[in-house]
Amino acid sequence: MSSDSITPKPKEAMALLPLPGQNPSAYVQQLLDLQIQKQIEIDGIGMGVLTDGTPFLTGRGLARLCGVSNGRISEMAADWYSPTMPITVGVRKILQDRGVPIPEHPYIEIKQRSGTFHAYSDVACLAVLEYYAFDATSGVKEQAQKNYRLLAGKALHDFIYAQVGYDPNHNIPTAWAQFHARVSLTYNSVPAGYFSIFKEIADMIVTLGEAGLQIDSSFVPDISVGATWSTHWVDSNLEAIHGERLKWEHNYPEIFPQAKSNPQYPWCYPDSALAEFRRWFREQYVGEGKLTKYINAKIKAKELPPSFAQLVIKAYNLDGAES
Repeated sequence: MSSDSITPKPKEAMALLPLPGQNPSAYVQQLLDLQIQKQIEIDGIGMGVLTDGTPFLTGRGLARLCGVSNGRISEMAADWYSPTMPITVGVRKILQDRGVPIPEHPYIEIKQRSGTFHAYSDVACLAVLEYYAFDATSGVKEQAQKNYRLLAGKALHDFIYAQVGYDPNHNIPTAWAQFHARVSLTYNSVPAGYFSIFKEIADMIVTLGEAGLQIDSSFVPDISVGATWSTHWVDSNLEAIHGERLKWEHNYPEIFPQAKSNPQYPWCYPDSALAEFRRWFREQYVGEGKLTKYINAKIKAKELPPSFAQLVIKAYNLDGAES
């Protein structure tokens, strides 16, 4: 399936900029209420799939693919409305020659609670890659040419699908897309013989998600759990029993505001401490109200709606939450 074959479900209109001499009324397309369905980063190239099946690259990922700085892609985006730069003029012409309507932006805007995310569709990425491979008058073309030969046509589309593990016939619901993006980036990242907090509390995240909690960048309970467990680890001198804990490299997907400080280096713990962690988490973190305290703090900070406290109470059969 190509991105051209996807039939959008109309929700709101977005005006497209006509080329000189063309009828503006001929360029109106329907904009989906799109979100990120799956996302991953490979060799510094951020990529993913939107909820309508459109494969995309991040701006940084596109720049890396073309062998240029991220600033060049940002400059093209800023110049898009009234093009004066050779890259902007060149990319728009490539799209025109392919019969692709010129959009208001070279990227797709994804509105999220944390802000606006820019996703460059596979069609736009190929136009930019083609420009740098054959039309740019300055800069190194070798990398762009090599990647264009590998990814021209439908190859980039299929490559992104394959890398993120996206099956168009088995879509992930939008509500779970950001959770899956985190899972994808943390899979197999923890050293052998150790466990991570995020992976160990995944069942809690799933439980709350099934209860109706929106799982997105505002709900990152592993930070709270990790800090509280770390205190318990030190206070109980568990290192004397299980050995030293280690730091491991963790990265948030680019759609998360926390990604600005990537990479993160949280603790991971020896597998021999798993039973103690699970007992502590069940009896102390959840049972003694630390989970509801975390939720209430998020509510007071207006990062979560008040209804989430009731979802936690219901999901874990708690007596109540602090106001």
